[in-house]
Amino acid sequence: MSDTKHPSSLDEYSKGDLAYTRSTPYGTIAESSYAGALSFMRRRFTKDLKGIDVAVCGIPFDTSVSNRPGCRFGPRAIRQASSILAWDHAWGWSFDPFDRLAVVDYGDFIFDPGYPMSVPEELEQQASAILDAGTATLMLGGDHFCTYPMLKAHAKKHGPLSLIQFDAHSDTWTDNSSRIDHGTMFYRAVKDGLINPQTSIQVGIRTNNENTQGLTTITADWVRNNGAQATIERIHKVTGKSASYISFDIDCLDPAFAPGTGTPVVGGLNTGETREILRGLAGINLKGMDLVEVAPAYDHAEITALAGATLALDLLCIYASQFNQNTR
Repeated sequence: MSDTKHPSSLDEYSKGDLAYTRSTPYGTIAESSYAGALSFMRRRFTKDLKGIDVAVCGIPFDTSVSNRPGCRFGPRAIRQASSILAWDHAWGWSFDPFDRLAVVDYGDFIFDPGYPMSVPEELEQQASAILDAGTATLMLGGDHFCTYPMLKAHAKKHGPLSLIQFDAHSDTWTDNSSRIDHGTMFYRAVKDGLINPQTSIQVGIRTNNENTQGLTTITADWVRNNGAQATIERIHKVTGKSASYISFDIDCLDPAFAPGTGTPVVGGLNTGETREILRGLAGINLKGMDLVEVAPAYDHAEITALAGATLALDLLCIYASQFNQNTR
């Protein structure tokens, strides 16, 4: 057997289990996509937020779904699919977000499922602890109700936010304040003053609800008829320079591109045009973001999980676009 050693320049896979072994929260390091401990984009697992810009956090909660359950496994599926992407920076962007941002995987929020009515407050407190440390969040859901406690925590820190919502459903159906529901939480967010409806916008809607609560609505048909660039311009016009929060429900995509979700609706956006729209949001005043409703039990060949991981990475790129190259 030859004892010839590989040149260091070719020793691409010399490090493994980067979720635990990487020494810095910056940069992109290649690791075998089919091996190793799984974290989002191979970021280090840690609860230590000193010097950290963004904490990726999972919320494995799906108790408030109105159709098929299973998106409690979404954070795990997204992390696994992200290993396919972690060897290089996101295609279509001129920079690697991990050169600009110190990013870690914070793991999943914890809660007792035996006390479902206490879950919103528990989630809000855990989100607030991250924000109070001066760190932003990228939340992986979980059903879409999970966005509500995240918005409460963000509004507490930043004031009322402009919501940029990618979704098949408006989620503004009328409800009362005592229910936990993934189709009514933005009604409550408006009533609670967490979001400013005049500067908030929904993209990809294709279900009926006349009660928009004052949010601007762009249907999936409108996007198809007018194109990605017009959609980008509309979002910028509505939100302006206001502090914004992006919430992306994976069912915004057509089921052909995201079958693994609880409430699929045909006629949605395709992944390519959606990524183009997200790239057009570079430079917005983004304060927080999430990717929700990936339900791997209904997925095929990780199509939905991979779309979710890719779009979550795009959200990180939008956030990173506000900052200059890291000079470490």
